[in-house]
Amino acid sequence: MSIRPKVLVANRGEIAIRVMRACRELGLGTVAVYSDADADARHVWFADEAVRLGPPPTAESYLRGDKVIAAAKHTGAQLIHPGYGFLSENAEFRRACDAAGLTFVGPGAHAMEQMGTKTLARQVMHKAGVPVVPGSLEPLQNLAEAQQIAGEIGYPVMLKAAAGGGGRGIRLVHSAEEMPAAFDGAIREAVAYFKDPTVYIEKAIVRPRHIEIQVMADRHGNAVHLFDRECSVQRRNQKIIEESPAAHLSDATRLAMGQVAVQAAKAVAYEGAGTIEFLVDPQEHFFFMEMNTRLQVEHPVTELVTGTDLVVEQLRVAQGLPLSWSQEQIVQRGHAIECRIYAEDVARGFLPSPGPLHVYRPPAGPGLRVDDGFCEGDVISNHYDSMIAKLSAWAPTRDHAIARMQAALDLFEISGISHNIAHLQQVLASQAFAVGPYDTGLVKTLPALEAIPQDPELAALYAVVVAHRQAAQHQQEAAPQQESTWAYHARAQGLRGR
Repeated sequence: MSIRPKVLVANRGEIAIRVMRACRELGLGTVAVYSDADADARHVWFADEAVRLGPPPTAESYLRGDKVIAAAKHTGAQLIHPGYGFLSENAEFRRACDAAGLTFVGPGAHAMEQMGTKTLARQVMHKAGVPVVPGSLEPLQNLAEAQQIAGEIGYPVMLKAAAGGGGRGIRLVHSAEEMPAAFDGAIREAVAYFKDPTVYIEKAIVRPRHIEIQVMADRHGNAVHLFDRECSVQRRNQKIIEESPAAHLSDATRLAMGQVAVQAAKAVAYEGAGTIEFLVDPQEHFFFMEMNTRLQVEHPVTELVTGTDLVVEQLRVAQGLPLSWSQEQIVQRGHAIECRIYAEDVARGFLPSPGPLHVYRPPAGPGLRVDDGFCEGDVISNHYDSMIAKLSAWAPTRDHAIARMQAALDLFEISGISHNIAHLQQVLASQAFAVGPYDTGLVKTLPALEAIPQDPELAALYAVVVAHRQAAQHQQEAAPQQESTWAYHARAQGLRGR
């Protein structure tokens, strides 16, 4: 009797459960790891086995590579899937897995190192002929050098932490007068978040779109792209809505970006799932920004439009199998949108809002997908990321996908904590999102939301009113007509009860 191979999932929450579902499909056993704060978490009881790592702080639990490897050894797991975040892009952890005889589901340490530091990644991509944003290829040595390069490429410019990520360590500089304070601020933030003072400079792309290409490669030299995702809806430089395909992007640009992304992956002998992120200007000139050497949060929209399972493919490739598909076999069908549901107070600058989920009832129906790691009664911890769930909607057309997502958000019931559902509805109902193309400044153009009532029925009604208030405004702009206050609220109530 053969022993079923096991995969230890070195993560928590929705991504841990997502990986475990793929493992079950392949007949692989699953091992969860958890901190004391997650002892009763859904991913723990979803797995076949579970191992405690330590206290709640990530430095004492999920970032302890030695404890993760010890847990794999103790349970007999042969593979470690890191999910995203935590240890997923840690080259030293990859090397430690190799030394321990464990299969890391992801790229080799060399590829991680080349693409993990943004200045080195820019150098590698420049050498490989991939277009990069004008700026410094080497880390900045001092303020004078920053001022010199900024003068050569022209303001506005961006100062960025070389070890940065998640929207941290970025400063937009509009003029030479702003440079000294911005330079000092960028270094302080780089040290605070990444323990690395290294910064570099790029030309700021005016009204940029953030479009990324999903790639997958195996150890046999095969590499493909799975088309594009638009990730321009951001708050605090972090994505909140993604869609595939990108809205109003020409097929010629889409094809060119895919080809360049494969070229970039091959330049570092990449293996597994990865993402090449580009900035695209209004004329559709595109520039390499960075490579994420892991699975992306927004991978569901790619799976929905291509009919693939990226996690299953990760697990296959990690075990030495060739890619399941050729480039010609991968086709985009329909349109998919993902909304990230966060426990955050939008009215207070998107501050995290941890606490108990008194009510948690996600929607279900044709074309909908919910990736989550919580149940009603669970507590959103203040120790970790505040994302509650990812809601994805697929439909044959973009307009249909937007409508399906709006209807699904209407039905998503959450109370006990502040959340961003009303804000997501506001974005989807905006004229800028509807007609496109939109850029990364979209969220800043929307009016501020008021504090959302905590009573679930009032909160749900408020969310509907906000969304339909914008829809009514757009209709009025297109064909001005008067509507009484009574008629407006009666219509909003009727829509809620449909």
